[in-house]
Amino acid sequence: MPIRPSAASTKGRKSRRLAFAGVLGALAASALVLSACSSSPSSSTTSTTSTSSTASLSSLEKWPTASVSLQETGSSLLYPLFNLWVKQIETSWPNVSITTAATGSGTGISSAGAGTVNIGASDAYLSPAENTEYPDLENIPLAISGQMVNYNVPGVTGHLNLDGAVLAGIYNGTITNWNNSQIAALNPGVTLPNLTIIPVHRSDSSGDTFLFSSFLYDSDPTGWTVSPGTTVSWPTVAGAVAAQGNGGMVTACKANPGCVAYIGISYQAQALSAGLGYAALKNEAGNYELPTQATFSDEAAGYATKTPASGTLSMIYGSATDGYPIVNYEYAIVPTKQPSALDAQTVKAVLAWAIDPNNGNSPTYLDQVGFVALPSQVEAISAKLISKVSS
Repeated sequence: MPIRPSAASTKGRKSRRLAFAGVLGALAASALVLSACSSSPSSSTTSTTSTSSTASLSSLEKWPTASVSLQETGSSLLYPLFNLWVKQIETSWPNVSITTAATGSGTGISSAGAGTVNIGASDAYLSPAENTEYPDLENIPLAISGQMVNYNVPGVTGHLNLDGAVLAGIYNGTITNWNNSQIAALNPGVTLPNLTIIPVHRSDSSGDTFLFSSFLYDSDPTGWTVSPGTTVSWPTVAGAVAAQGNGGMVTACKANPGCVAYIGISYQAQALSAGLGYAALKNEAGNYELPTQATFSDEAAGYATKTPASGTLSMIYGSATDGYPIVNYEYAIVPTKQPSALDAQTVKAVLAWAIDPNNGNSPTYLDQVGFVALPSQVEAISAKLISKVSS
């Protein structure tokens, strides 16, 4: 897969990875001008935006009366939530059938690009190369997610503190044992075992790999030089394990005491059931934060008005004081030209329902997987992208 630069970022390593920042900045400015009637942020402006957005979604949620079957594939991180959505949709509109699959974000993108599915799912936005290869695709934000860093360290209770430099050292093979002095320095008072670290990474083309490698790349510019992507050339580390999907990462980490693994938040219950711990990660402000809906919201809040009209944005390692540093939009990767008018109508209804704060973006669904709802500004951007879908 091609390298995908972090989008719409303005500092350090991120800005050097942004080849198209100027274009995205212009799009973001245009979106803000179109979506705001006043330059002063007031409660009335927010209310107007929210009401307008809800009305826009209602116009898109036109469900077909004829029978229709859609195909979705991609992100295993989004898969649990998408299945919750599908269960409700198929109950409310029995003539709509949606087949889902957790095949990895890379497959979600390529399958949508090839036209073999109606909806691809990805934790990663489309790269410039993919935009060129698949000009009819768009990436539509559906919700806000995050990624845990899990570990299997017998005898250690509570949450270990970890940072980008330590994780980069683990994944490049320079930190090989859990009682390493760098890990101990982050965890005073914790007795760390003399246990070999087993780094676990994804074997499939994965948006989770993009998120994790972006965090390493942004948080430790000198220690991690491998460019981010849905697939990366992992440094050779003795004993390292590759696993498919988030479920595979949980299984592999459970089976290998000493492991460390990056796993999507929607698999937190599975990870805890497997006896895995999860870390508090050091953010750019120097604070150690746990992956919670509150810290995801804190991190994402500053990006709402920075999100461009394309929806393409990296929220990795942001500047929020209390924010968790691995947060992302979950994307629907959608061909704007669907096979039929019926398919197009249904795709628009499904996606509009999914981002509707009264429906798919409500706590009823998001709380079950630890996700956060889209801010109203981003919801409006997504609604506009959804409206472009046709046959």
